[in-house]
Amino acid sequence: MVATLSACSFMRVKDALGGYRNNANLPTESGHAPHLEGRFANPQQIPEMPFSKKMAILAKFMFGKKTNTVPDIQLPTLPLDAGSFSTPVTEGYRVTWIGHSTTLIEMDGLKILTDPVFGERASPFKDFGPKRFQPAAISIADLPHLDVVVISHDHYDHLDMGSIKALKEKTDLFVMPLDVGTHLRHWGVEAEKIIELDWWDETVVAGSVRLIATPARHFSGRGMSDKNKTLWASWVIANQSHSLFFSGDTGMQEAFSEIGQRFGPFDLAMIENGAYDPAWPNVHMSPEETVEAAVMLGAKRLMPIHWGTFDLANHPWYEPAERVQMLAATRNIPLAHPRQGESVGTDLPWPIARWWQIPVDRVADIEQVPAIQETGS
Repeated sequence: MVATLSACSFMRVKDALGGYRNNANLPTESGHAPHLEGRFANPQQIPEMPFSKKMAILAKFMFGKKTNTVPDIQLPTLPLDAGSFSTPVTEGYRVTWIGHSTTLIEMDGLKILTDPVFGERASPFKDFGPKRFQPAAISIADLPHLDVVVISHDHYDHLDMGSIKALKEKTDLFVMPLDVGTHLRHWGVEAEKIIELDWWDETVVAGSVRLIATPARHFSGRGMSDKNKTLWASWVIANQSHSLFFSGDTGMQEAFSEIGQRFGPFDLAMIENGAYDPAWPNVHMSPEETVEAAVMLGAKRLMPIHWGTFDLANHPWYEPAERVQMLAATRNIPLAHPRQGESVGTDLPWPIARWWQIPVDRVADIEQVPAIQETGS
């Protein structure tokens, strides 16, 4: 219950219930993000809702009964240490799920970390707000030196001040949407380490890996007065041989098709699959929409993220995993469902075992559940 009362969660519900204005099918310049009166906006209209209905939904979210939103056992995890990433990945790619939307992507010898959140809470408060179910699969101290940290937007479950401060000395470059760098500079990250991109803009790292900011349908803000003053984005991470997609946070959007046409098909699409609710359908996706987004993107394989770490909605913590497995099968979308700390990628098995159903005293049993026999491509 405490998790639902944090400022982070309150802002999520308040804005999702219709905080957007002047946002109806806005034209953009060269496809870039609309920018009105100092605030960014979504091109696709998000309908307004009567104030009374907003308050009723908000009250239900904050004070209503919640069931199974947090696991009552420790989740199976593959612990990582300082030696886990000692061998560079120079051929193909490898993606390791650290938890929530934090992944470590290895490609062309580079190490790229997405949305680093290693703190205990996704909240502006030390002792109040959504608390992680269990520690991250690796500590920041054990992480290797990072070539790039990629950030999707500035919400607390994607941009954590403590994590950024701890990472700034072991990271060469931070890449993010427009104006998110304001936060990082305030936290002591050198300006020359920060690159900010508009939608469809890109930067190239080490002459081979392209990082392309692509549209997302979401919002931003870390307080009560800075709503939409920074941009949000999804990301394409690609080299000459492989193309990956990282959704960040987003509702269903027409732009998935254009992203797929311009940069797909994707070897792996890491797409949000959690923190959804009928009350805020435009800024987070249901599992049905997660699978549909993979189809629109032309994804060869779907890896659900943004679940299994924090209590950020009313659905059971395991529901996103159960639903997306069933739905992906009906659409013939190959799935990767790693445990936290587990890697997928070229020449690795693709895990599909329902590990979230296995009690902690039977974690070893998971090793006996065969993954898909094919390997990555």
